[in-house]
Amino acid sequence: MPESTEPDKVSVAVASFLQADLPGELIELLEKIVLEPSTFSDNESLQNLLILTATKADKSRVMDYIHKLDAYNAPDVANICTEVGLFEEALEVYKKINDHASAANILVEHIVSIDRAQAYAEAVELPEVWSRVAKAQLDGLRVSDGIASYIRAEDPSNFNEVIEIATHAGKDEDLIKFLRMARKTLREPPIDTALAFAYARTDQLSELEDFLRGTNVADIEQSGDKAYEEGFHQAAKIFFTSISNWAKLATTLVHLEEYQSAVECARKANNIKVWKQVNAACIQKKEFRLAQICGLNLIIDAEELQDLVKQYEYNGYFDELIALLEQGLGLERAHMGMFTELGIALSKYHPERTMEHLKLFWGRINIPKVIRACEDANLWPELVFLYCHYDEWDNAALAMMERATSAWEHHSFKDVIVKVANLEIYYRALNFYLQQHPTLLTDLLQALTPRIDVNRVVKMFEKSDNIPLIKPFLLNVQPQNKRTVNIAINDLLIEEEDYKTLRDSVENYDNYDPVELAQRLEKHDLVFFRQIAASIYRKNKRWEKSIALSKQDKLFKDAIETAAISSKPDVVEELLRYVSL
Repeated sequence: MPESTEPDKVSVAVASFLQADLPGELIELLEKIVLEPSTFSDNESLQNLLILTATKADKSRVMDYIHKLDAYNAPDVANICTEVGLFEEALEVYKKINDHASAANILVEHIVSIDRAQAYAEAVELPEVWSRVAKAQLDGLRVSDGIASYIRAEDPSNFNEVIEIATHAGKDEDLIKFLRMARKTLREPPIDTALAFAYARTDQLSELEDFLRGTNVADIEQSGDKAYEEGFHQAAKIFFTSISNWAKLATTLVHLEEYQSAVECARKANNIKVWKQVNAACIQKKEFRLAQICGLNLIIDAEELQDLVKQYEYNGYFDELIALLEQGLGLERAHMGMFTELGIALSKYHPERTMEHLKLFWGRINIPKVIRACEDANLWPELVFLYCHYDEWDNAALAMMERATSAWEHHSFKDVIVKVANLEIYYRALNFYLQQHPTLLTDLLQALTPRIDVNRVVKMFEKSDNIPLIKPFLLNVQPQNKRTVNIAINDLLIEEEDYKTLRDSVENYDNYDPVELAQRLEKHDLVFFRQIAASIYRKNKRWEKSIALSKQDKLFKDAIETAAISSKPDVVEELLRYVSL
């Protein structure tokens, strides 16, 4: 075969070895054909077949064939070597044909030796090789080496991954170098944004300021937000200042304890959220003067007032809250909620000042809310005051009676009681005065006379056996000629033995049981009462009974007058016979 010059015969022979599955013999045959001088020494197919057969039958010969042979299809042979695990052989193939990128890939992906790959890159000094090595180093978390390799390759294309991994690994100094290189050829927002933030993280604030003053496409607000979140407040200040974001700058300045500047920025921002943040920070740092400036811009918004009050109360800054609300009352946009919350705060923390506030501003407060606060604080005079100004006269009267020690005052009570709508409160008030202030009952009854049921009042005091206490009232209403009043007065006068007043009563007011009264009086020890009894009998045409009483007491003049008034002959004759005896 080696001496043959006919391709067909060679092909038949090789095919026969292949069909017979004799790789060893085939290798020996092919070595004689392609390694020894022959017509077919430079035949590509035969060289390919020799190397392919060796990869299957005798791998130790492959490297030698790669070095000795030159006509084989290098890419195909390299792929075959890679597939069967002959990575060093594949590397040699790529080196032989100067395919350095593929060679580097073999070192990285199959031989897995980043150090050899780096050494190879240093040897060939090609950008594509350095880029492949850089990617491998980055994947292997050799971040500094990877960035250095990208810089040597002057390849910024993988900037997203470089930024992510370097930032996570804290390799800010290396990242800055990479990003500076990248900015030479690219103008991408992620690159400029990452560079700005890297300056912030490394505290290179002067470089950051220079960078922001120059032309850039960084997302400055995003960088500022991130710097703020991670606690780089000086850097955040620079970011927000450069874009005049007063709202976020104000919050940042608070963390830098530059409270005065923070308030000024909040004023420029004029945003509720910013005012709240700065106010909260100033409260936390006990900068109450500045907190008040912020608070005055919050309390004018009714929706924010409650939260602000709760914040001060939660921290226990009660006097500061009151001072803020008092300061706010003079604002042009002062509203009912402010007056109300001040009243509530005073009821809780300075009750001695509550009444003064209510008297000044009762017309500008939410009275029901302050009423509840006064109830909770047991401020009874203030509660009564509010009930009166809310036309809750019933509740005002009840409150004065229930908390008489601190809330009751006679003249005020009289003014209130005549305005109540529930009539039962009148009688409850009478009972209250009976128990607590009996000497003032007459005055109260005088005020209530047009509104109360006189008969009910009399029965009430009869039941408690206290009629003498209301004698002036009874005499005052007697002209109404009510039976219960007349009976009560007559009983009281009998008990007091006041015959003169009793005589006037029975003569002027006749709505009573005359017989019953006369029967009681005729048994009285005093002649004057028996004389009144005779008068009653005469008035009711009980002539005999009247004359008998007069004769008994030797009041003959009264007897004669009775007989004369009767105009009855028999009555007159009977009296004459008695007198003549």
